[in-house]
Amino acid sequence: MPTSSFDETKVHYIKRAEAEQESIGVALTDTVGEIIADVRKRGDRALVDYAQRFDNVEITSFEVSDEEKRAAVDSLDEQTRRDTQFAIEQVRRFASAQLETLQPLDIETLPGIHLGHRHIPLETVGCYVPGGRYPLLSAPIMSLVPATVAGCRNIVACLPPGAHESMIAISHLAGAHRIFRIGGAQAIAAMAFGTESVPTVDKIMGPGNAFVNEAKRQVFGTVGIDALAGPSEIFIIADDSADPRMLAADMLAQAEHDPRTRPGLATTSERIARETLVEVERQLKSLSTRETAGEAWRARGDVVVCDDEDTLIAFADFMATEHLQVHTRNARELLPRLSNYGSIFLGENASVVFSDKCCGTNHTLPTMTAARYTGGLWVGTYLKTCTHQWIETNGITAVAPSAIRQSLTERMEGHARAAALRLYPDRIDDILSGRIEEVVGERDPK
Repeated sequence: MPTSSFDETKVHYIKRAEAEQESIGVALTDTVGEIIADVRKRGDRALVDYAQRFDNVEITSFEVSDEEKRAAVDSLDEQTRRDTQFAIEQVRRFASAQLETLQPLDIETLPGIHLGHRHIPLETVGCYVPGGRYPLLSAPIMSLVPATVAGCRNIVACLPPGAHESMIAISHLAGAHRIFRIGGAQAIAAMAFGTESVPTVDKIMGPGNAFVNEAKRQVFGTVGIDALAGPSEIFIIADDSADPRMLAADMLAQAEHDPRTRPGLATTSERIARETLVEVERQLKSLSTRETAGEAWRARGDVVVCDDEDTLIAFADFMATEHLQVHTRNARELLPRLSNYGSIFLGENASVVFSDKCCGTNHTLPTMTAARYTGGLWVGTYLKTCTHQWIETNGITAVAPSAIRQSLTERMEGHARAAALRLYPDRIDDILSGRIEEVVGERDPK
């Protein structure tokens, strides 16, 4: 369904977000550009200076040693380690199942024309592990485990110097081969261009703050990136069977990530909409993260009522949200009718929190309506699909005449020669001496 197909007259706002989506500021762009250029020029010396300037720490060796990794793992309490291993196994299990669906291809499209593709793991990948407002223990799992499943040979992780030691432990357990205490835009620059300490990577994955996001944007092309991620988003579509307590709780769960989180609800029931508004305010009073969650809700929360189910679905596709929860009687039946979402959660039991932490699907997902054209991080992000071909003698007669005609029409004689010398091996000297049209005319490849 097209993203603009909903009828605006059938959508009624009960609460509208006060803040507009933020744009990238010139100052941020310039600052990040300067950091990237400095790291590219001065390498480790620049990283030392930025660690002092931004993190207030003096670092002479950025790489975490094997002894430090072991100590970090040993310092994990037993329950955290068990929970970590559980999450790693669930993400690994799902990523492995996804990988099994990606098969090599070899097909003979015409007699003698053999085409195919292979899925090849990226050689060296860099995963940014954010420090952030909270120590998000699941963040390194989501970025690193799929890289191990894909078969990447060199997996690099960068995390801010001030990150909790548990993040080092989990990065190690999740499969990072090398771990560096480097944060912010300077970490992205180091992985993109390499320094004396940090290897150059082929692709950079993982979420981060505005500086990290802008740095990824600026180095794209030199290296690949997974996506440009904005603040977290959750949108729920619901009918009159939904429980306002769950709707409020799930929106606030995402809202506590960041005051710029975008929570929203669209429902066919005005009663559910208004009861949810009341419930959000009630739950905020006892929520320890109410300062962050409350700011996100007040500034960026939307609640709308749609006249019917078709409008509800069309509006959800228009929003193209990172996380889409479906709280309706027929939640699973709606799946084929919905197209634009990062990850979808069908039924009231499927809360975003389970995916955020440990159920197995990846929580690094498209934001800012990017779900209209892409999905989230997955094992395929760490692979490149490359085609191959080989042609038997009888296959030349099937493709060469058309290739010659097209090339001559385009006035690309070199292309025409390359095709013709295979079709007319007895006339190679004539073809390469500039008499190709004569040869073609005599043999009439039509």
